[in-house]
Amino acid sequence: MSEDRDPSLDTLLNLHGQVLVVDPAGGHWVKFIVTRVPVSSEKPHGLDYSLTLHGPSGERLVGFDNAHPVGRQKKGEPQDHRHRFQTVKPYAYENAATLLADFWQVVDAVLKERGVL
Repeated sequence: MSEDRDPSLDTLLNLHGQVLVVDPAGGHWVKFIVTRVPVSSEKPHGLDYSLTLHGPSGERLVGFDNAHPVGRQKKGEPQDHRHRFQTVKPYAYENAATLLADFWQVVDAVLKERGVL
């Protein structure tokens, strides 16, 4: 096993395709899309990922992904970023465990703002 192998990566990859209802009464849910891809300058972690929180009508409220460039980003730069309502900001990917923790922290904050938690 490589010393730089992220031990939390398997946990993240195992969430691929999962949809979890986080608010049965109000209809909020999260979805995970996580696949391995060849390492590139845009995706240096070898992952294509999208972790999202959706509201009752399906609208995306929160998203962490690396599916597209953000703002004035140049070709070849990492595409990691996060969405919170209509705001998009770069995200500094560290590892799978931190990504999951950061995602759930923002999900909890949004659900509290909406009076769900």
